[in-house]
Amino acid sequence: MRLAYPVRLERQADTVVAMFPDIPEALTEGATEDEALAEAKDCLIAALGGYVQDGRAIPVPSQGVGTANVALPEVVAAKVALYEAARAERLDASALALRLGVSRRAARRLLDVDRPSRLHEVETALGSLGNLQLDAVGGRA
Repeated sequence: MRLAYPVRLERQADTVVAMFPDIPEALTEGATEDEALAEAKDCLIAALGGYVQDGRAIPVPSQGVGTANVALPEVVAAKVALYEAARAERLDASALALRLGVSRRAARRLLDVDRPSRLHEVETALGSLGNLQLDAVGGRA
């Protein structure tokens, strides 16, 4: 499961700014392009965590609008896919917990991009919703 967002890098004075056209809340910088890209991954994860926390739809990554792409770690991409699958079925954490046969706390952990989870646990939950083949937000492989 791979999910990558385009990032635009712009040199500004003594810094390189990294911004995501699809996620306007994700904005960071670094002294070099490499540093800006490293910061961009953490920034992107934090911004997507905000979308989940607010119950908003995760934007679909656009194609060809950045100077680079930032790929989410596999487990974070799986959590985003699980969140979108649960959201599509109008399942809150309690309803998701019932569907998965786990505690509400465990369901919330599966959706929290900042909490560590095992990839196979998130994939199993996705499979329970019939969406194991999600390759990107909003699309099937």
